[in-house]
Amino acid sequence: MSWPRHIGARVYIAGMALAAFGCLVLAFFHWQSTDQVKFICYMGAALLASSFKVSLPGIEGTLSMNFLFTLIGILEMSLPETLLIGLLSTLAQFYWKPARRLKLVQLTFNLSQVTVCGAASYGAYKLVSIYFLHGPGPLALLAAAITHFVVGTAAMSAIIGLTEEKPVVKVWTESYLWLFPYYLVGAAIAGLVSVLNRHIGWQASLLVLPPIYLLYRSYRLYLGKLETEKQHAEKVSNLHLRTIETLALAIEAKDQTTGDHLQRVRIYAMELARELGLSDDETEALRAASVLHDIGKLAVPEHIISKPGKLTPEEFDKMKIHPIVGAEILEQVDFPYPVVPIVRAHHEKWDGSGYPYGLRGEEIPMGARILAAVDCLDALASDRQYRRALPLHEAMAKVASEAGSSFDPRVIEILERRYVELEKLATEQPLQAPPKLSTDIKVERGLAPAAGFAEAEMSVTDGSGSAKDLVTTLAKARQDAKALGEFEIKLGSSLRIDDVLALLAVRVKRLVSNDSMALYVLRNKVLIPEFVSGENFRLFSSLKIPMGEGLSGWVAQNSKPILNGNPSVEPGYLNDPTKYSTLRSALAVPLEAAGSVVAVLALYRTRQDGFSRDDLKVLEAMGSGIGLIIERALRDGLAPASESSGNACAAGAGAD
Repeated sequence: MSWPRHIGARVYIAGMALAAFGCLVLAFFHWQSTDQVKFICYMGAALLASSFKVSLPGIEGTLSMNFLFTLIGILEMSLPETLLIGLLSTLAQFYWKPARRLKLVQLTFNLSQVTVCGAASYGAYKLVSIYFLHGPGPLALLAAAITHFVVGTAAMSAIIGLTEEKPVVKVWTESYLWLFPYYLVGAAIAGLVSVLNRHIGWQASLLVLPPIYLLYRSYRLYLGKLETEKQHAEKVSNLHLRTIETLALAIEAKDQTTGDHLQRVRIYAMELARELGLSDDETEALRAASVLHDIGKLAVPEHIISKPGKLTPEEFDKMKIHPIVGAEILEQVDFPYPVVPIVRAHHEKWDGSGYPYGLRGEEIPMGARILAAVDCLDALASDRQYRRALPLHEAMAKVASEAGSSFDPRVIEILERRYVELEKLATEQPLQAPPKLSTDIKVERGLAPAAGFAEAEMSVTDGSGSAKDLVTTLAKARQDAKALGEFEIKLGSSLRIDDVLALLAVRVKRLVSNDSMALYVLRNKVLIPEFVSGENFRLFSSLKIPMGEGLSGWVAQNSKPILNGNPSVEPGYLNDPTKYSTLRSALAVPLEAAGSVVAVLALYRTRQDGFSRDDLKVLEAMGSGIGLIIERALRDGLAPASESSGNACAAGAGAD
C-alpha cells in the first residue's frame, strides 16, 4: 500500500506510529537484561524463524512465526527485550527474500503494529498474572496470546479496510479469523519452553525450533489447501461467467439491439446494489441477472419482439411468458447465487400489478426491484422499434412518477439522486463488442434437405402465363368462391355440404391442376376428411389427422400454407406396406372463419414439385370464401359428423 489517499487511513497510521513510539520510549527508558547470552540466542532463533513465512489468503501480506517468540519473550525476558526481538524479526521477515519491494509507509505501519501488539500482550500477561492470578500461570499466557491475536489482526484489518474501502469486519473474518487456533498452539509451545527453562535450562529450550518448523509446515499445507480450493472456486466462477456470456450472446443473436442496453443496465444495477448494501451473493446474482434477464425472449416469436408498434393483447400474452421461460432456462445452469428469482420477478410491480405472479412490495426480491427500475429507465432513454428515445431527464421523471406503484420508492430515491452520475459512468466504460455471429453468410455446400425445396416464384400454368394472367385468375378464383357461397346460401337446408364441395372440386380443378383433392374439417382437434376426389381417394378417406401432426395437421395448427409438401407424411396415409401411392407433391391451405381454422384444403399431384406459388395464391384467394361455406354448413348441421367421416363423392383411378 502506498501512502493512502483516505484521510482516515492517514490518521490511523499516524496514531499507530505515535503509540509505538511511546511504547518504545517507555520500554527502553527502563532497559534491563538478566542474561544477554540468552537474549542473543533467542534473537537468533527469532530471526531464523522469520524466514518461515506464508502468504495470507485474500490480501497482499505474509505471516511468520514471530508471534511465538513474542510470547516466549513475555514469559522469559523483559519488555524492551521482547519488543526488540519483535522489531528485528519483523524487519527480517520483510527483507529476507521479499515477494515485492516494501514501501516506507508499509514498513512504518508494520513495525508500529508489531510494537503496539507486543506491548499490549506483555501488559495483558502482567495484568492477569499479578492482579487476578497473583502469579504466573497458563491463563495469563492464554490472555497474552488472545491479546496478541486480537490487537494484531484488528490493526491489520483496519488499515486494509480503510485503504481498500472494504468492510473491516469482513476483511478480519475472511483473512485473519482462521489464524486463531494457531495462536493457541503457539501459546502452548511458549508454555512448554517456559517449563523446560525452569527444569532443564534455557539452552535445552532451543530444541523448540523443530516444533516451530512443523507448525510452519502445517501453516503451509493448510494454506496450500486453501489456495487449491480458491483456484477451484475461481474456475467454477469463470465457468459461470463464460456461461453468462454465452447466454447473453444467445440473446444478442435474437435481438441485435440489446448489447448496449445490457451493459448500461449492469452498470446502473451494480452501483445501486452497492449503495443499498446487498450481500455478495445478492450482488453477484444481480450482476448475472442484469445480463440474462431477457433470455426468455428466445421463446417469443421474433415478429413480436421486433414489431414497430403496439402489441395486441394476444401478442402481449406471448411476451409475458419470457420471465418464466427465462427462469426455467437459467435453473438448468445451477448458479451458486440466486439468479433465477430475480429473472422470474423482474417484471413484477411494487403495487402487485406486474407479471407473471402479481408479487407486491417486499415479496419481490431486492435484485428484481433494482433491475426493474434501471431496465425501465434505460429502455425509455433508448431508441426502440415503436418510438424514439426520450431525453434522460424526461425518462427519469417518468420512472420517478411511478415510485410506489411500479417501483420500490427506496430504489427510485437513489436512482433519481445519482442517475446523472451513473449515466456518465456508463458512458465512460467502453462497450465490449460481442463476437460476430455468422448469421448473414451463405453456406455453399450441402444438397437439398430431405423435404426438398419450395419452388421459386412461378407464373400460372407452369410459367407460360403473364402477370396479367395471374390477376385474371385470382379474380376468377374469388368470383367462384363467392358464387359458391351465394349458391349455398340460396339453396339453404335443401343442399348438402358434399354437393357444394363437388362443385368446388370442379372449379378448383379448372383453376389449379391437380390429381387429387381432400378437404379435412376440424372436429375436436382432429382433421376428418369431409370430401375426397381423385387418386388414392380410399387412402385419404380413411385418415384422421391430429392437430399439429403431418402435413395438414401442421397447416391447421399454424394457420400457414405448405407448398409442395410430401403427401406421405400424413399420419396413417401409408401405414399399410402393401399399399402404394403415386402422389409426390401437395399444396395445402388453411380455411378460416371467424378468426380460426375450420378446415384444411389439400391438393395433390403425381409430379414432384407440381405446384407453383401462383397456384398457392389462387387457392388462398378462394380460401376465405370456402372457409365461410364450411363454417355455415357446420353451424347449420348440413354435414353431421356421423355422415361426414370418410365421405368419398368421386373416385379416382389411383393405385390403392
